[in-house]
Amino acid sequence: MIYDRFAQGYDRLLAPFEAAFLSEWRKELIDVLPSEGPIIEIGAGTGLNFKHYRDTSEIVATDISLEMLRRANHLNSSVKLVQADACRIPFADDTFNAGIGTLILCSVVEPQRVFTELKRAIRDGGPILFLEHVRPDGILGPLFDFLNIATTGLIDDHFNRRTATLLNEFGFEMVSVEKRLAGIVNLIHCRNVK
Repeated sequence: MIYDRFAQGYDRLLAPFEAAFLSEWRKELIDVLPSEGPIIEIGAGTGLNFKHYRDTSEIVATDISLEMLRRANHLNSSVKLVQADACRIPFADDTFNAGIGTLILCSVVEPQRVFTELKRAIRDGGPILFLEHVRPDGILGPLFDFLNIATTGLIDDHFNRRTATLLNEFGFEMVSVEKRLAGIVNLIHCRNVK
């Protein structure tokens, strides 16, 4: 699996972006989560969100890559780690009060399958939050379309997803979409509607 191979260098690769803005944006998004759980994080990777969770939060963090979860294991002992594909969340309907994903929807082949699982596993009205790189509007859009040709082939990363549009079309209630870095990164807050 490609993300098992990336696990060792993933944090090092993201370190300059984390220091410059990503860590702050992760915290900003996580602060919107309800204080009462349970909350599911999909695509937890190496656990870069973990330091921002409140000690009182009940968090279940999933990732498809066992190597990523091995690296995350030591970061926050109160976070329950589960190896799982976001397209097949191994929990019953209405298990979670909220959900969060950061930098995951770019790497799934069919985001609608992930949305179906979130809609099923998160209670009606529960917030679902994403921090995602997306296809920006304007002159940068065609550049991201071109980059997408390379990134999907090399690392299974879709550089030109219109994530907020996809979520809205799927039937989630959009609360806010904050565009950062000329629209390249979106902080998305939506609500589950059953």
